[in-house]
Amino acid sequence: MTTLNEMAELITARARGRIRGSVRIEMPDLGSLYVDETGATERTQEADLTLRAAASVFSDIANGVLDPAKAFMLRKLKVEGSPMRALKVGTILSTPSES
Repeated sequence: MTTLNEMAELITARARGRIRGSVRIEMPDLGSLYVDETGATERTQEADLTLRAAASVFSDIANGVLDPAKAFMLRKLKVEGSPMRALKVGTILSTPSES
C-alpha cells in the first residue's frame, strides 16, 4: 500500500508548476492532500476543486494505469466542482512533468 507521503511526492512531481488554482485530494483510506502550483501537502484546507477516491485509484491514475475520465465515468472518482477542470487536473496528474 502507498503511504500518504509517497502519494504526496508523486503528485508533487506531476503538479508542481502545472496546476492552476487549488485541488483537495481526499483518500478516505489514506488521508487528504492539498495541491496547488507548489505541489502537494498533507492538509485538509478548502480548495477550488475536490477529488475523492481510494488511494489505489489515485495511484493508478498517477501511474497511467487508469484514465481519469474512465475513473470518473465508473464512479471510482468523485468530483466536487467543475468536472471539466477535474479532467484537466486528472490529465496533469497522470502525465509526468517534462522537467
